[in-house]
Amino acid sequence: NGTIYRSCNYSVKASCLTSSCFSLIFQEMVSQNCVVIFSKSTCPYCRMAKKVFNEIGANYKVIELDQHNDGKRLQEALAQMTGARTVPRVFVNGSCIGGGSDTKQLHQQGKLLPLIERCSPCCAAEGSGSGQFESSK
Repeated sequence: NGTIYRSCNYSVKASCLTSSCFSLIFQEMVSQNCVVIFSKSTCPYCRMAKKVFNEIGANYKVIELDQHNDGKRLQEALAQMTGARTVPRVFVNGSCIGGGSDTKQLHQQGKLLPLIERCSPCCAAEGSGSGQFESSK
């Protein structure tokens, strides 16, 4: 059966720690949360993206890749999914909207809030809270 790892609030069997399995975890996570930010705690562009969501009062879920046991594998899967290895990678309503500068630009153009408002009720409820992520250490 394999060991169960707790990562990103999802249980993952040790036999399923491949990029394709992590891609499935990502897809599930971004489909169940209105706003998801894949971040690194020391990244200024990641802080920029979080600041935008804090300013507009939007709830979001953060996955700090540099504080996560499987952060490197998660980042590889993220690169396969989005075509970009850099962080942040911001997802709204299941779609990647880009990085920190993209998020800020969408907000300045008045396009970010309408994207968030389109989230389904189940997604808006998930990921609510402080925006902090409990990393598995």
